[in-house]
Amino acid sequence: MSYNPPLFPNPDVDLRAMSKMSHKLFACWLLLLASDGFASITDVFKDEDGHTKWQHLANFSAGLLITLLTITLVFLAISYRNAWRVNRELTEIKKNLEERVRERTANLATTNSKLEAEIAEHRETTQRLVASESYIKSILDSMPLMLIGLNKEMAITQWNPAAEKITGAKSDMVLGKNLWEAYPTITLTPEQLKEVLDSGSNRVIQHSQRGQYYFDITLYALQGNDEVGIVILLDDVTKRVKTENRMIELDKMASMGELAATMAQDIDTPLQRISQSLGQVYALAKSDDPDALAREHCKTLKHCLETALESSEYASAIVNNLADFALHQGGSAQLVNVPEVLEHTIELAGKVISEPNGLKFRDIPLHLQVEEKLSSAPCRIAELQQVFLGIFRHACYALGRCTRDGFSPLITVDVTEFYDSIWIKINHNGVGLTPEEQINIFEPYFLNNPDASAGLGTQRLSFAYFSITEHHHGQMAVTSDIDVGTTFHVQLQVKK
Repeated sequence: MSYNPPLFPNPDVDLRAMSKMSHKLFACWLLLLASDGFASITDVFKDEDGHTKWQHLANFSAGLLITLLTITLVFLAISYRNAWRVNRELTEIKKNLEERVRERTANLATTNSKLEAEIAEHRETTQRLVASESYIKSILDSMPLMLIGLNKEMAITQWNPAAEKITGAKSDMVLGKNLWEAYPTITLTPEQLKEVLDSGSNRVIQHSQRGQYYFDITLYALQGNDEVGIVILLDDVTKRVKTENRMIELDKMASMGELAATMAQDIDTPLQRISQSLGQVYALAKSDDPDALAREHCKTLKHCLETALESSEYASAIVNNLADFALHQGGSAQLVNVPEVLEHTIELAGKVISEPNGLKFRDIPLHLQVEEKLSSAPCRIAELQQVFLGIFRHACYALGRCTRDGFSPLITVDVTEFYDSIWIKINHNGVGLTPEEQINIFEPYFLNNPDASAGLGTQRLSFAYFSITEHHHGQMAVTSDIDVGTTFHVQLQVKK
């Protein structure tokens, strides 16, 4: 792009410079005219008569003036050229300056945009932090647990409203104080807190006054870069523990009630037989003809006495079984051979289980199949015997009720080992369970209806289920079809 400088690139500067130069030249000319040197020069322009040769003087003056004007023009041209060059440089500088200003303005705009974005992000972060802090504070304030925060010097840094309510001390009164100075009745020791602080691990301490209150005290160690201390959570679990204890007591009472009802039914069967036999004997004894008694009723009397004796043996075996169970109840688990416990229980069941309709467990065919080289299992022998007795009693009851044509009672017991468990399957082909009975068979039974069948309640297996799942850490289930029979599945963990 060509550049055409103006005649006077900077008129104010050039005119002032030319005016000053003209004044200087004119002053020099006047000084020259006034000086003695000029007078001596004018003598050259005089003739012999002393008259001035004005024509020559005028020509000289005009030449001198032209020379001076030429010098002035040259000077002005040089000055103009210098001014043009300077003006061009100034224009370039101005152009560069404007470009820099534009660039700087653009950079400032970009910087301002970034700064505004950072400020907006900072504001958003600040709002989030404030919201988070408010949220955390709301959580701490609404916690039902007593929360106490301590620094490494055991001075209180947090004291939530639950702590204020329990202790009666306001947070502004205890913040910064030593824990035991602010809360002297707390059941923690400095050694316990120091152990948690040094190890950096969590710890739960249970504190209780039996029958009055129960507390779970949880200690959390803080190991952040900026904060080192401990958080103490005190949870008043009195209601929960009392409720749990009550539920445990109810479960125990239900189990004991089930056992008591079962034993009562077991004992009631031989006692009824004894009572019937004695009634028959008494009726024979009241006969008016002793000879007739001897002749016609001797066999009946003998049968009654045999039935009474056998029933008394049943009752005695039941009582002994109950006494043995009570003696060994609550004992520790022992490594036992499960098939041996089963065999002993089958032998015991033959002595104590019978039905009022005359069906005796010892008269029921039983097939026992045991896998070889079974591992030992940790069991409570007395409880496990009662579990198997309950299942056998249920099987005998179901077999005694069966009225299918061509029915032949049968009990099958399979004992196998699979991975880390021993599985016992006890199957009978008597009357099966309805879907509702399958759901309720492991639930406790409370006989509130006096007209209801007592037998239905005593066939529940809640104690067996509780013993297997809770005391033996195993599993117990049932599968049944009302027209085919029932199978009980018992799983026991083995000891490797």
